[in-house]
Amino acid sequence: MGRVAIGGVQEATAPDVLRAVLAEFFATFLFVFAGVGSAIAYGKILPPGDLTPAGLVAIALAHGIALFVVITATANISGGHVNPAVTLGLAVEGQITFLRGSLYWIAQLLGSAAASLILKFITSGEVVPVHALGAKESVITGLVWEIVTTFGLVFTVYATAVDSRAKGTVGGIAPIAIGFIVLANILAAAPFSGASMNPARSFGPALVTWNWQNHWIYWVGPLIGGSLAGWTYGEIFLVPVTHTPLANDEY
Repeated sequence: MGRVAIGGVQEATAPDVLRAVLAEFFATFLFVFAGVGSAIAYGKILPPGDLTPAGLVAIALAHGIALFVVITATANISGGHVNPAVTLGLAVEGQITFLRGSLYWIAQLLGSAAASLILKFITSGEVVPVHALGAKESVITGLVWEIVTTFGLVFTVYATAVDSRAKGTVGGIAPIAIGFIVLANILAAAPFSGASMNPARSFGPALVTWNWQNHWIYWVGPLIGGSLAGWTYGEIFLVPVTHTPLANDEY
């Protein structure tokens, strides 16, 4: 935890930071629009709650592909976080300052809210689905699912996009690796916890439907999982840095 960086006030008005924050807004907007949109489309085709294996695969693919695309599009601008849990996981090891990370959080939540509002408007009254626990699932098991799946996501981010040893080997496939782990986690966890792994992804739909039932799980679980993954990879596997974290450090 020795690499934590708070950041200076002047960072909030730096042009590169403002561009990065705007990129996070649009990246999260596009990701949520595609992900939630795929769930709405599925609900329009089949009765609500009637999740088939094919539907699960389709929704997982939509999330995984959309995440791959938006990370690829914004990695060189903001680092392509698209997720408060990823941002926090990077901040605990000094890969981004907490000040910059807080601005990313605001942009990510606004992007999700904007996408969900537009979807509610253009789908002509279709239900905007929110993340929810599966039948017979307890809040404890749901929380553990979110912790473990988000741990896997942020661990993958570190292994493929942060670790300098990956730059010449697997660094080029980081966006697709991150998209694939989200896709796989949705296939595994969606029937149990909803497989959010992303507080922003859960926030927008909850806001526009004003359905906050068990919403805390989709904050606490991912933030714990992301922080643990960041600390684990950073303290055990990451090559030690030789400089104080900079305001523009990003993955």
